Amino acid sequence: QVQLVESGGGSVQPGGSLRLSCTASGSIFKSMGWGREAPGTERELVADISSDGSTYYSDSVKGRFTISRDNGKGTVYLQMNNLKLEDTAVYYCKLHAPWGTDYWGQGTQVTVSS
Repeated sequence: QVQLVESGGGSVQPGGSLRLSCTASGSIFKSMGWGREAPGTERELVADISSDGSTYYSDSVKGRFTISRDNGKGTVYLQMNNLKLEDTAVYYCKLHAPWGTDYWGQGTQVTVSS
């Protein structure tokens, strides 16, 4: 059974930084990443890192967010810098298993406000 435990959300002013963490148990992964969902919008994948270390970033976060992983701990991190009002959303950790299934965490709220 795959379990994803997220932490690190919170409130910050524009221009601030937050770091999200997600620890996976019960599975090896093909890739892990982060998606976000703001009220009234569909969930979008913002960053992803594969088992070989290659990364993906959406255009909206490129240059501001950095995804990294610690394979030994089964943990993926999302360092978010220069946060903007439009980054406000619930952020969900995603694990893509080798057998093709996507698993999502419970979500953590990130609020950027002045």
